[in-house]
Amino acid sequence: MYLGLDLGTSGVKAMLIDGDQRIIGSASGALDVSRPHPGWSEQDPAHWIRATEEAVAGLKAKFPKELAAVKGIGLSGQMHGATLLDVDNKVLRPCILWNDTRSYEEAAKLDADPRFRSVTGNIVFPGFTAPKLVWVKNNEREIFAKVAKVLLPKDYLRLWLTGEHISEMSDSAGTSWLDTGARKWSAELLAATDLSEDHMPSLVEGTEQGGTLRGELASQWGMSDGVVVAGGAGDNAASACGMGTVAEGQAFVSLGTSGVLFAANGSYLPKPESAVHAFCHALPNTWHQMGVILSATDALNWHSHVTGKSAAELTSELGETLKAPTGVTFLPYLSGERTPHNDAQIRGAFIGLGHESERAVLTQAVIEGVTFAIRDNLEALKSAGTSISRVTAIGGGSRSRYWLASIATSLGVAVDIPADGDFGAAFGAARLGLIAATGADPIAVFQPPRTAETVDPVSSLTQAYEAAYARYRAAYPAIRSLTH
Repeated sequence: MYLGLDLGTSGVKAMLIDGDQRIIGSASGALDVSRPHPGWSEQDPAHWIRATEEAVAGLKAKFPKELAAVKGIGLSGQMHGATLLDVDNKVLRPCILWNDTRSYEEAAKLDADPRFRSVTGNIVFPGFTAPKLVWVKNNEREIFAKVAKVLLPKDYLRLWLTGEHISEMSDSAGTSWLDTGARKWSAELLAATDLSEDHMPSLVEGTEQGGTLRGELASQWGMSDGVVVAGGAGDNAASACGMGTVAEGQAFVSLGTSGVLFAANGSYLPKPESAVHAFCHALPNTWHQMGVILSATDALNWHSHVTGKSAAELTSELGETLKAPTGVTFLPYLSGERTPHNDAQIRGAFIGLGHESERAVLTQAVIEGVTFAIRDNLEALKSAGTSISRVTAIGGGSRSRYWLASIATSLGVAVDIPADGDFGAAFGAARLGLIAATGADPIAVFQPPRTAETVDPVSSLTQAYEAAYARYRAAYPAIRSLTH
């Protein structure tokens, strides 16, 4: 048996699989986010441990024999979080999370140093780890002086599991300290933020061993000694492992709270000026590119809150047959935007409203706005050298056939819907645990799920969609000066 642990923002999910990758069961423990000031987003790392204990206890209650047979554990986690430890591994302050924007000024200063984009292949975004440490140095000097180690969230969980300071390439690529092409820490970039390699964990590949489960925990969970803990992956790379998106040309679109267009690459293809993330993948000698929009289903949830109708009720009013855009345009920048604009201050808008713009028209515009934001991501990935011929859809928004038809038509590619199953980050983490424990061939393990259905572009609406996308593209520069 193999255990995947996925440390998300809202909870920890634990999943058990067997040697044939059949899912035995899963359980979770809940987490909350603390927002003590506008733009701040924090969690107490002790809560991650509590939630993990709850999740594993849930599995133990239902599947004690299977849990006892675990030979490998894989880790996945929310990226970019800054967990600061002193020399005794004590947490110095709450972890500053991926969606915390307090360090936007520090991020802009680091990004203005050409070495950061050159070495990391990425813009220094406010959510990344390095600018958070500069913020702590500038605003909490006593804490900064005590920092002995900086760990990403899942790697703090690993410290508790194994007693070791270890990270891996995919998660570390989101720190702004990794030489992404060479897959090693950059002493030069660390020095630019008054840190050194001594402050960093050691690095392994996601498929390699990254520690062994402590005997105390193995005993508590009924496992034998010597349980291998894999390097693991950041959440999007782990989801890609779960989806089998690991080879050149494979891609997925995720319609979750945020939206992601993820493409696996056989080579390192950075183009930071497009605001595309170019990160290491969880496999050796593999990278990935990723465009990120900050509000996907979150935009529909906002519309739901305003109208007093559930998201399902709103989308059901549209039916299943794709309609031509109405002329109403929605910009989904409710909390700023990452790809392609890297603009934390931009805000959303409806444009083109008339007396005839009923609720269903606004719902259609919201869905099209998110679709066009994903199309922006596709254009950014294309400009960085990636070609995508089809995508697999995951996330809550993928339950809407209307939305998938909209994406297929705007992107001009077929959208595959996987057969029922949980192919997310916890499953990808469990697969990584299997590989690290057994030495299995990653390509053989990372098979994509069976496709249940394919949604093709609606060719009769291609021209109308292109015209609507052109309006959408023209709207950003028009409203930028009004919202900054």
